[in-house]
Amino acid sequence: MGVELESQDMEDVNFTDYDLVHHVRDALVSAGSGEGGSYHELVGVIHHQPRRGPDEIALLVTSLKALAGAVSYIDNIHHNTLLDSIFGMSMWSYSPDVMDALLELIIALAVSDGKYIDSCLDMLVSNFMPPMFLVETLKQARGLEKKEQVLSRVHTAFHDITNLVPMAASRLSSIVVDRMPTTFKKDLENDRLKFRTEIYVENMLRLESGAIGEFVGSMMLMAVVDMLIELDVAIGWDDILRDDSYKGIFAIELENADDLAADDDDIDYDELPRSLSYKNLGKNIVADLLDSLMVRMFEHLELCANNERLGEVFETLMDSFMLTILNTYKSKFAQFVMFYACALDPENCGVEFAKTLADRFVSGDNPLTRMSAVAYLASYLARANFLSAAFVASILKRLVDWCSEYCKIHNGYINPKGHRLFYSGCQAIMYVLCFRMRTIMDVPLLKSQLLLMPIESILKHDLGALKVCLPSIVEEFLKQAKAAHLFTTSETFIYEDLLESEFSRSFGGLERLDMFFPFDPCLLQKSDRSFIRPNYLYWKNVKPTYGSDEEDSSDEDIPEDFVGTNGQNIIGQGMLVSSIDEHHVDMDEFDYAMDKMSITPKKRGFGFGFGLGTQMPSKLRPSTSPESL
Repeated sequence: MGVELESQDMEDVNFTDYDLVHHVRDALVSAGSGEGGSYHELVGVIHHQPRRGPDEIALLVTSLKALAGAVSYIDNIHHNTLLDSIFGMSMWSYSPDVMDALLELIIALAVSDGKYIDSCLDMLVSNFMPPMFLVETLKQARGLEKKEQVLSRVHTAFHDITNLVPMAASRLSSIVVDRMPTTFKKDLENDRLKFRTEIYVENMLRLESGAIGEFVGSMMLMAVVDMLIELDVAIGWDDILRDDSYKGIFAIELENADDLAADDDDIDYDELPRSLSYKNLGKNIVADLLDSLMVRMFEHLELCANNERLGEVFETLMDSFMLTILNTYKSKFAQFVMFYACALDPENCGVEFAKTLADRFVSGDNPLTRMSAVAYLASYLARANFLSAAFVASILKRLVDWCSEYCKIHNGYINPKGHRLFYSGCQAIMYVLCFRMRTIMDVPLLKSQLLLMPIESILKHDLGALKVCLPSIVEEFLKQAKAAHLFTTSETFIYEDLLESEFSRSFGGLERLDMFFPFDPCLLQKSDRSFIRPNYLYWKNVKPTYGSDEEDSSDEDIPEDFVGTNGQNIIGQGMLVSSIDEHHVDMDEFDYAMDKMSITPKKRGFGFGFGLGTQMPSKLRPSTSPESL
């Protein structure tokens, strides 16, 4: 094959590819000898021009191919202008034949000399995002072809380079992370910048699942999670807070979302989380980007599950969660990545997540980390409708056993700060049972074990958990416990009222981890609608132990062999609940009216040793309390 080169000083001349390689070599050599005329002509051919005719495109393709055959003659000192022109080329601006010739040159440069590897990888990564002028085109159907033409070639080039230069994989990871777009709110107001950010993350996830994912995948996943967290904490509380004075935790979730945007009427968003507003958040540009990136992450996790590699990805997500999300106090939504990964594989990922959180609480070192772990655990067990009642009961028993041992070791008086781990454990137990007590009680073997757990002795210990934990949780738990006959004694114990006391206000310190329920309903509408809602238990769908035809049922259906007159376990405490094949209970079938929920406490005595006052629950701040607290 040959190509015609046109020059002002000579007539058309035919060059073979071999001749052209020699011509390019001579041009490169001339740059170092001070006779750089042909070298400058070569730079002019490579340098970007907005419009090129067919002959100019052919010359560019041939010159790039010739340079690929002469890379050993390229020197970063004498040929820096040429290298700048090469590394400054955007594949989005060219046709496929130019792209192929350019990548041939980039790969040749990368493998020829180690000093070019970073520049070559950086040039390829720069093509993750399209030029601004192409963004609107790429949003249309015809733009998808162009997008795939570029990105498929970029990722193939990564594979070819890392095959020839193994150390390139570690360098690529660092370059990708360093080049991640910033997420300043003022930048996100430009819709084109937001779109380019989404494409960049798409490429990171493509690297994770691609041919070199074995080498770069973990770092890509952790970097994406870090970006999600960065966006999450950037969402201001002023954008989503509402004034919900004198409403308890369960009442507010049942509240009708009257301020839901009109164009979302097709979505049944009738569960409003504590003091959070869908309408306000829907106008938040940072939340909108976070929502889109969460959707991309969820789709990526589905792809991993379909390819039977969710297990290995989950290990990376678990590491990332423990290192970052678990201790990120203001995280509101990023944690749902873990929730959805567990939903895709409940028997493995779902179980591992709960057990790891329980281990961190029971045997961790940092008190705040342990409190956060048990808050995540309680919220997860309460909300994940894909977890069996038997498994929930088994984890619940670990918490009860830990709290029981704590009571045996510690005596004395109420001390919210000194015994904050204990109160966190107690509140977790009550919170889980508010959501799960009925499903556990519906299985005879699980019911017998729950009745044998020393929950009553823990809550009536001198440490006074009922006076320290969140009043609305205590109130709901006691109401369900009465209906379920969870306690056996009838001695008098007066819990004065449900107002938040000095004890409960000081519990958890400035972070207010006593109010931290990380898996409260997700406000990111696209993420929630398509991925979270089918796997999520809302309060309106909970079937409590009260408010049914069996509300007055007693313990007559429990075999006497299980429970002695003093409440001890006659058959032993070693019952393995996780192996029980209980009846499946579909929580979505239950849609209880609001007037049957525990919203406003009435004056009543529960008949098993606890009494409640007549006042309304205290004002409940968001589960992840704003920094102003």
